Amino acid sequence: MSVEAIHGEHPHSDDPHQTFAHHFMERKQQDESYLVGMWAFLVTEIMFFGALFIAYMVYRSIWPGEFAEFSRAHLSTFLGFVNTLILLSSSLTMAFCVRNAQLKKYDRMVLCMILTFLCGCGFLGVKTIEYTRKYNDNLIPGPLFHYTAGEGAEPAAEAKATPAKPESAVAETKAEAKHEGRIFQMPEYKGQMDKKERHAEIFFSLYFIMTGVHGIHVVIGMIVMAIILLMYWLGSPLVKDFMPVEMFGLYWHFVDIVWIFLYPALYLINPDLKLFHF
Repeated sequence: MSVEAIHGEHPHSDDPHQTFAHHFMERKQQDESYLVGMWAFLVTEIMFFGALFIAYMVYRSIWPGEFAEFSRAHLSTFLGFVNTLILLSSSLTMAFCVRNAQLKKYDRMVLCMILTFLCGCGFLGVKTIEYTRKYNDNLIPGPLFHYTAGEGAEPAAEAKATPAKPESAVAETKAEAKHEGRIFQMPEYKGQMDKKERHAEIFFSLYFIMTGVHGIHVVIGMIVMAIILLMYWLGSPLVKDFMPVEMFGLYWHFVDIVWIFLYPALYLINPDLKLFHF
């Protein structure tokens, strides 16, 4: 038996939608391999983001009131809504891009992909504005993190509500702690404020991790789009096959779906819809 008989001889075709690699028996088998590989990758991504969402929901269930305050005071529901509209629009343009690739309307495919790329730029631009505000407000987790009480919070009133101990009582407590080898504790209301700031740092740590990882996925998608567009302009026949474009479309839709969950989880805990502040 010849080598050609073992590997199979595939008929040559000028139609990129009908050709397939030599190690596949038919075009349908190659397309199924594309789908299986891409969905396997997306499942790993779901598990990755799922772990982040579970961690967030655990902490949110422990401190629901504080997380609502942090979100209401320092996350802009308006900017989050704008980003949601941008990504939903990018999903629409990507769907048109895949459809035009299937219909061999390559000029329209390129146009839709450029529009999707621009939507990605818009999303990252809005996210840059949000991150800049957090930086200016000292809300970047780390040694310089400082939480300012949000709307409705009256830390001064809380301090007044809990009378401070006289200096003699504080000195006596400190002496007792030193004698017994214990660590001296600050007055109770001070401890509560420190604890609240730690909770705020946990909230913003989760915020930056979840939105940051999502933003990295957006950047990766934009890089892939740039490569596809470059290959098309260079006349590569690989781009004229609709399956790679369709597989990338699945990835982009997944990125959009993740944001659909991130927006209500982070921005809509207890939103002030009347203000809808910018």
